[in-house]
Amino acid sequence: MEVERLPLFGLKLIKPNVYTDERGFFLETYNDARYWDKEIYSDPFVQDNHSRSIKNVVRGLHYQANQAKLIRCTNGIVYDVVVDIRKDSPTFGQHYGIYLYSSDCWQLYIPSGMAHAFITLSDTADFEYKVTNYYDPKTQGSIVWNDIDLNIQWPGIENYILSDKDKLAQSFQEYKDKL
Repeated sequence: MEVERLPLFGLKLIKPNVYTDERGFFLETYNDARYWDKEIYSDPFVQDNHSRSIKNVVRGLHYQANQAKLIRCTNGIVYDVVVDIRKDSPTFGQHYGIYLYSSDCWQLYIPSGMAHAFITLSDTADFEYKVTNYYDPKTQGSIVWNDIDLNIQWPGIENYILSDKDKLAQSFQEYKDKL
């Protein structure tokens, strides 16, 4: 497995070893001992989640206090975005985007204190993620996915599909005003 440190402080790209032959492929999607050994994360994961989205669905930018994530696209293609919303971070207010293809089997480790979103680019996409804290509506929030101040360069898609919750998300400035 290869671990690449990305431009946002603490954000990591994990490229697992994938073994292929005429029958297909095999990979280890998670091994607690290896991930601890590689210092990928520092808090144990407590829950696994799985979502399926149709083309043009945007999910996010979501965050929850004290919750890190280990994410991967297991079917299809997504454009994934992470925003550093930790007020004391050297990369506060910066974002990072990456295309995740299920065929690559890559994972992103997203530290606690970051907002996360993705858009589905294939007809459907399955998305799995481990989290270090259970869902808590009192500590979760959402920042508008296309915030003007963040200036995220999303793929040129029309007719984005959003949940009602994401349509009502706060701006990044509103988030900062609450810090």
